[in-house]
Order: sequence, then C-alpha cells, then structure tokens
Amino acid sequence: MYGYPIDKTASPSYSKHSSTIEVLGEGTVTATPNRAVVDLGVVTDGPNLQAIQAENAKAISNIIQSVMSLNIPREKIQTQDYRIEIVYDYVDGKQIFRGYKITHLLRITTDHVDQTGKLVDTAVANGANQVTSIQFTIAHPEFYENQALSVAIQHARQKAYTIANTLGVTLGAIPSQVQESPRPAGPIPYMATAKFAASAVETPIEPGQLTIKAAVRVWFHFA
Repeated sequence: MYGYPIDKTASPSYSKHSSTIEVLGEGTVTATPNRAVVDLGVVTDGPNLQAIQAENAKAISNIIQSVMSLNIPREKIQTQDYRIEIVYDYVDGKQIFRGYKITHLLRITTDHVDQTGKLVDTAVANGANQVTSIQFTIAHPEFYENQALSVAIQHARQKAYTIANTLGVTLGAIPSQVQESPRPAGPIPYMATAKFAASAVETPIEPGQLTIKAAVRVWFHFA
C-alpha cells in the first residue's frame, strides 16, 4: 500500500467534514518476450523395465547434449517430471499386464527466443517424442510492471477529476491513499501442447506480445 500523508491543518478543504472520492485505475502495457521455457522429453514403453529405462536414459542424454550444443548451459536444463507407470490392458473386464511406461520431461530455459523452433527441432531430432509446453516470459518484468502501475494511477486520477468536475467540487491534488490491487496474471501468447515430428524445415514458433496489467484503488479528498 502506498500512502500519502495529508496535513489537514494546511488547508480548510481537508476539514473533518471533507468527503472522499474512491476510484479504481487500470493500466496495461505490452512487451516483447525475451525468455522461452520449453518442456519436452521422452516417453518409452515396453514389457522389460530395465530395457526401456536404458532406452529412455540414452535418449534424454542425447537431448541434453544436443541442446547444450545450442549454447544453452546445463544449469538451464532441469528435470521437470519423471514417472514409471505400469500399463494394463482390459479384456472382458479383466486386467492384463502389458508392460511399463517411462516419462522423462526436461524444462529448458533460453533467452534466445528466436531459436525456440530450432531448440524444439534439435531435441526432436535427438530423441524427444513429447513437447508438452512452450511458454514465453520476460526475464525481468519489474520495469514493465512499474510502467503498468504508473498508467493505472494516471487512469485513477483522470477518473477522479472527471467525477469532481461533474459534481462541481474541488479535488485534492494529492490522493489521501493509494492501494495496489492484486496483480492479474498476464496472458501467454503461445503455449503448445503437441507431439512434434522431425522436419527439414524449422518449426515456426512465434512469441507474440505479452500483456502486463496493474490495478489500483485510490482515494481523493474533495470539498
């Protein structure tokens, strides 16, 4: 909460009989994403657990090495999910053991947004058969969040002056109180959930624009 102290002895406008206008202000700014977060990996299945474990581990190792060749450091590659599941078939109401399924997903973060398609294609070419998510974000969103907050405050002030002018009253120049509302989550312009096939043409993935929003509640005295 941002508070503005008011000296009520400085002006007769802020006497104990003064009234208050309460308004909501909203601000929106757009920004180009500069970070991509990709979740992808390998799903293997079969009747022999040790065999598919080895197959899965080899594929994941190949993916990691290939991604690192794109100048993505190892610390930007993190296991997001690892599961071993028993798979059954159901025949005439009976449960019949079919084998095992291993899912190993990696989360890869890169600040080279323009290489997102190449990253996906490289991983697929080296064994990835699942791409579960592609998200675009801003590495340091504080600058844009502050811009949106400034726009929200200006919006609130404009609304308060409009109300005051319509009522024919004098609005205080400085708000008596400002409260930031919970920040709404910005939309993700591109989020893929699909299986990608290797192709001679790089997969086109567009980051679009991110929208950053802010909202405030502001109180002004008037007389």
